[in-house]
Amino acid sequence: MKPTLLILAAGMGSRYGGLKQIDPMGPAGETILDYSVFDAARAGFGRVVFVIRPDFERDFRERVLSRFTSRIDADCVFQTLDMLPAGFPLPAGRTKPWGTTHAILCGKAAITTPFAMINADDFYGRDSFAVLGRRLATLPVDSSAYCMVGFTLNNTLSDHGTVARGVCQTDDRGFLTDIRELTQVRRTADGAEDDGPGSVTVLTGREPVSMNMWGFTPHVFGQLEGCFRDFLATHGSEQKSECYIPMSVGQLVKSGLATCEVLRTTATWFGATYSEDKAVVQRSIAALVEAGEYPANLWA
Repeated sequence: MKPTLLILAAGMGSRYGGLKQIDPMGPAGETILDYSVFDAARAGFGRVVFVIRPDFERDFRERVLSRFTSRIDADCVFQTLDMLPAGFPLPAGRTKPWGTTHAILCGKAAITTPFAMINADDFYGRDSFAVLGRRLATLPVDSSAYCMVGFTLNNTLSDHGTVARGVCQTDDRGFLTDIRELTQVRRTADGAEDDGPGSVTVLTGREPVSMNMWGFTPHVFGQLEGCFRDFLATHGSEQKSECYIPMSVGQLVKSGLATCEVLRTTATWFGATYSEDKAVVQRSIAALVEAGEYPANLWA
């Protein structure tokens, strides 16, 4: 059974200043998510599902999905604010998405195999997909033995502003014991720090972090529905609160409902959080093409 790749692509990227999910980055106009699909296909994934907003479906299908539908089974599902569990109405005035836990739940009807979840605007690298694909291929669909690819914090920071990162703690076997979502992490001379509300968290820069590259089975959907209901019961009336997937996985691990192995990778992560990051991403991809990691035209 080949695993599925679920790509979260519903965000407009307000800090980046445009629809970065379909912004050309490669030498032949490839987007970052083109490289994710390419890497997933050669790592043995058999299907890709995109979570998008209904209002840019036509543009997305024409400019992105059409590139590779003849090479891998691909489709999209929609994320809207009113896709909520029974008993939880959409708060008046709410415009902000509900977060990554909600986005994953929007893919429930389209996924029947173990699956990886990634962001559309992050470049994870060939080895990360290979490592994750091998692990997912061993899981039965009802398993609660989940996993994530861990990256070193210093290798994931932007030089142009703060970023959100899930900082992980693991036991001596490499399994996740706790994860803390920090939303204002920036590079410093000695490592990094998070300028959170009311406090500053000093970091070494060597901490393993989640870049939202997770491995799950369909069993997780029922569990995440419970996490999301708990979130809505407590924070559902707030206008800007979000239910992040690291928080939900941490809740499942702490309650003993799941395990999560942190997988190591030799791949280098990079992404386009800010518009200034685009040139760095383009240079990095060009270097990988020059080194023979990727063809000059992915879909030629």
